[in-house]
Amino acid sequence: MNYINVILPIPLQKLFTYKITEAEATFLKPGMRVAVEFGKSKIFTALVYEVHKTAPIGYEAKEIHQILDETPIVNEIQLKHWDWIASYYMCSLGEVFRAALPSAFLLESETEIQLVTGFSKENELSDDEFLIFEALQHQSQISIFKIIEILGKKSVFPIIKELIEKNVIVVKEQIYEQYKPKLVKYIRLTDKWNSNDKLAELLNLLNRAKKQRALILSFFQLQSAKKPIKVSKLQDTSNCSIAVIKSLVDKGIFEYYYIQKDRINFNGKSSEIKELTSYQETAYSEIKDTFKTKQVTLLKGVTSSGKTEIYVKLIKELLKEGKQVLYLLPEIALTAQLIERLQYYFGEYLSVFHSKYSMNERVEVWNNVLANKQKAQLILGARSSLFLPFSNIGLIIVDEEHEPSFKQYDPAPRYHARDAAIVLAKEYNAKVLVGSATPSIETYFNAQQGKYGLVELNRRFGDVLLPEIELVDIKEKHRKKRMKGHFSDRLIEMITDALNEKEQVILFQNRRGFAPVVECETCCVSPQCPQCDVSLTFHSFRNELRCHYCGYKQAMPHNCRACGSEKLNTKGFGTEQIELELQQLFPDSNIGRMDLDTTRGKYGYQKIIGQFEAQEIDILVGTQMLSKGLDFANVSLVGILNADNMLNFPDFRSHERSYQLMVQVAGRAGRAQKRGKVAIQTFNPYHQILQQVSTNSYEEMFKEQLDERWQYHYPPFYRIIKIILRHKDFNRVEEGANWLGKSLVSIFKEHVLGPTTPGISKIRNYYIRHIIIKIPQKQSLGVTKNNIIRVKNSFQAIKEFRSIKFNIDVDNY
Repeated sequence: MNYINVILPIPLQKLFTYKITEAEATFLKPGMRVAVEFGKSKIFTALVYEVHKTAPIGYEAKEIHQILDETPIVNEIQLKHWDWIASYYMCSLGEVFRAALPSAFLLESETEIQLVTGFSKENELSDDEFLIFEALQHQSQISIFKIIEILGKKSVFPIIKELIEKNVIVVKEQIYEQYKPKLVKYIRLTDKWNSNDKLAELLNLLNRAKKQRALILSFFQLQSAKKPIKVSKLQDTSNCSIAVIKSLVDKGIFEYYYIQKDRINFNGKSSEIKELTSYQETAYSEIKDTFKTKQVTLLKGVTSSGKTEIYVKLIKELLKEGKQVLYLLPEIALTAQLIERLQYYFGEYLSVFHSKYSMNERVEVWNNVLANKQKAQLILGARSSLFLPFSNIGLIIVDEEHEPSFKQYDPAPRYHARDAAIVLAKEYNAKVLVGSATPSIETYFNAQQGKYGLVELNRRFGDVLLPEIELVDIKEKHRKKRMKGHFSDRLIEMITDALNEKEQVILFQNRRGFAPVVECETCCVSPQCPQCDVSLTFHSFRNELRCHYCGYKQAMPHNCRACGSEKLNTKGFGTEQIELELQQLFPDSNIGRMDLDTTRGKYGYQKIIGQFEAQEIDILVGTQMLSKGLDFANVSLVGILNADNMLNFPDFRSHERSYQLMVQVAGRAGRAQKRGKVAIQTFNPYHQILQQVSTNSYEEMFKEQLDERWQYHYPPFYRIIKIILRHKDFNRVEEGANWLGKSLVSIFKEHVLGPTTPGISKIRNYYIRHIIIKIPQKQSLGVTKNNIIRVKNSFQAIKEFRSIKFNIDVDNY
């Protein structure tokens, strides 16, 4: 008897065994999808992990329903990488499977289907199809599980697929059968008329139909180019209606045909890459040298030093060798600007993969990478592009490697894209280049220790000086009444000077909305989110209060709900408020805003970045998405409106993150010829981090932070595993956290912190508790994880604690 072990897209820590026939065993390979029944009634898409002959112990294996693929859609190196992610980040293979594949590849029995309005060709349906059609007449939507009951058979996926192809039903969720290739409609002469000597006879035949005759002449003109002719192109050229074309199709003179096209194509010019400066050339040679002995190299180049041009030269070399290259970016906003630059050099090799692309577009990129097509040799994407089915990757570039966006927090797997990329590259014997002006403490520490290669680039492109940074003491300005709203007189003066010079300004405030708190002046009560432990943020554009954690919103009240007073005041400020103040201070300037609210659409980023590049926007206000590697030639001034918010965050990385964020934002200024200026508004200009930012002293910040990390047992000297407990019952989660804390202390002694209540102790009605375990360098990581899993299993065996959500986050920073 033959069996397969499969991965199911569910958070259970094991593989599942199913029975297959001899013929299926010869056909199936690891990485192919099969539809299987799980539990009493549910049907899932599963992925074949291995084919074998060992029967499961303790239960009778079920048979599979059907095979969904002809060839594997996931390769063996990918599966090996998934194993590492599941093991290292302490999650199940099923969770990795769900995160890795586009949702179009996952089909479940709970998937709902709906009827397409206006379908009337019932006589074309088979008996089974008609039964489903009839059921949908009485119910607006039904699940696949319900269809199994209606038809009395389990293998219903082919029937559903047939109904989708006939355009009878649509699937409510995004699933495999919903992926439709983009078909472009073309036209050609039928075999009977498809020759030049038939032209005279054809024109003679259509002598009385002037429009049809003119259309035929237009068609032969287009045909001389010897390219397929689109129906739309023929219609435009001949200036005829579609009815004329249809009448020629009905006469058997023309016929339609379709060609499958990818939804996104980049038309590159394959231009010659720019000449590198002598400093860039030196850095490039050093990178090549370090790659001879090290798998990972850190390129530490100051902002605007031209790191991208070095990447471009490396990419060109790898593409010549026929290798694939993965270019990882932390922010979708960055891909928008970088696409244009890379398209210019590698258009025909470039594909982009991130969550703002539609499900169909992502499936196409997946299939192109799987088939190793030319147009998918260079992949530009956010962290999820790490899971694509590469076959011969040669280089992974992790740009702005210090960015927190590379870390996945929810749902599992809670992986870090930079670390997972290094492991993936090892599987392919490929190289990794991590680049940043402000590397993370861990990466720079690894480079200093000789684990990674280190190449430094300390000159800006074109020898432009680093921006001049000025700290503005707003405590003093408030005392002397020199503030207008949230702007000091010095910042207003600098903005005015830049605008007079026809230059652009970027203003950074790391909070969206109008104000984070609305407070009653009489009783000091502020509206709270009913589901989370946070005050609601006021958004003036829609005149509503919003929770940035769960999405809850309500209209802005006219009076206080506690005391009835109409005196409501706002505390703090966000990007919306800054935008309104700027409109009053600089009425003749165009103000733009770039935050999560203004970039929701697929092309939201491109639109704002395009307007700013075209100098249609004079002042751009934004959150931290502005800080990440964007390149604008005409920006001469950057203003940071409140540096203290970041510095006073209760986190061991807050000083490092503040330094990185401020240096990165400052680096957007003066990137062309003229030296830029940066104004940082703060209540504490003598803070050590602000002083280090103003002098661009990365080494000083690094040494200071490293000393603190050593003293207080934090990375890179200790590893951290965070356990997050969540439950809707406050007492239950409190009791569970205390029990778990005591159990962990008995094993790990003083290396356990907690249980603690986080700053935001309730989100979406779930109360939260944290426990942190620190792991010294000499302590075995594997043994530590096994002990945690053993305690977790004991915890979940206790009836009262079984319902508590238990999440493990390895390297949670």
